[in-house]
Amino acid sequence: MADVLSKTGLFSSSNVGNYQTQQQNSISVFAKSCKLKGFPLKAKPQALRSQITRSSSCSDFYGKRVAVQGNQSKPRRGYLPQASVVAQTGLKLKYAQKWWEKGLQPNVREVTSAQDLVDSLMNAGDKLVVVDFFSPGCGGCKALHPKLCQLAEMNPHVQFLQVNYEEHKSMCYSLNVHVLPFFRFYRGAHGRLCSFSCTNATIKKFKDALAKHTPDRCSLGPTKGLEEKELVALAANKDLSFTYTPNQVEPAPVPAEEEVVPATARSHSEGGLPLPLPLTSLKSAQDSEEKTLVSSGR
Repeated sequence: MADVLSKTGLFSSSNVGNYQTQQQNSISVFAKSCKLKGFPLKAKPQALRSQITRSSSCSDFYGKRVAVQGNQSKPRRGYLPQASVVAQTGLKLKYAQKWWEKGLQPNVREVTSAQDLVDSLMNAGDKLVVVDFFSPGCGGCKALHPKLCQLAEMNPHVQFLQVNYEEHKSMCYSLNVHVLPFFRFYRGAHGRLCSFSCTNATIKKFKDALAKHTPDRCSLGPTKGLEEKELVALAANKDLSFTYTPNQVEPAPVPAEEEVVPATARSHSEGGLPLPLPLTSLKSAQDSEEKTLVSSGR
């Protein structure tokens, strides 16, 4: 039967071979030359099959079901294949840029961990570092972001570090950051210079702090970075993979007690006068003088 269908050019052999697996889109095709006697107009499917089977002698085509695949090259109007929808959606999500990633300058980057924040401050040297604490759902942070990008472009020698509050809540809690947007300025051996919160309406506070601490300064001593108590708090936080060993401060040496020299032992050459002696010492001194006089024969 497959040879007969392939010769007619209406159906392919592959479609005929898979007719049992595609019954929903299948149709029944009957030979035009087949004349069925006593074929009822309104007959049930089982009766139709029996009639076709009994009339097999009139044609080589027995009226079996032939699977015909629909024309999928032209989909219905308003229909999109699921694969293309997923591909287009994934493409849009992949290249969708978040608001805190727009307009970033080379001197602006996002902090990935507590260790990254500590290392960035320690490796900055005498450069001014501005730490920006923000949240993706903070409207004030989103409104202030374009102006911060402009200030970063105007001050390329200042390092800006972004800390996402939603991704580093535990770290922000250890650093006592509870208001957003929040900023901290650090420089060299001075450590933290100032910390404050401002919005788009109070941007002047940020500009004044930037103008005050921007001039280059040479600090004497190693870079300080975070304060000692902040480092200890980060190390004590179990949610962070950060270790820190506090610096052991050696106690200052105690000066040795000076020996008290009695006043009688001081020499007159030092310019000091002897203190008055008590009565017992006066009597002993007089007795010694009398003895010396008697011995000398006076």
